[in-house]
Amino acid sequence: MYEKNRDIVLLAGRILSSLLFLIAGYNKIIKHDFYVGYFGKIGVPIPSFSVPGAMIFEIVGGLLFLIGYKTRSVAFLLGAYSFVAGLFAHTAWADPNQLNHFFKNVTIFGALLAFSVAGAGKYSIDERGKS
Repeated sequence: MYEKNRDIVLLAGRILSSLLFLIAGYNKIIKHDFYVGYFGKIGVPIPSFSVPGAMIFEIVGGLLFLIGYKTRSVAFLLGAYSFVAGLFAHTAWADPNQLNHFFKNVTIFGALLAFSVAGAGKYSIDERGKS
């Protein structure tokens, strides 16, 4: 069953996973000042530059992942980004809620690592380029 539906499941996974990054990037546009303050509070260097950089990375990376362009590389980069974001934002591990949020980021990295191996599937720009 899984192999038969592999390409549609990979597409569904890309759509669902890309939402996280697209919404996060959009939030950094509409709540820019909040995120500059938050990034400063958690120790992200140069928040006035880091927030726009994160926003661009999230939106561009989310769109590339969604359409399946350079999926293996994009998946790895988005996953690594999620892991690093967790190291900045969720380090109060004595708090079970923060520990859970940190491992959410670790899990996102793990899922995206799987895409870095599996690729995008046939419903993608990557596969159209092979025709």
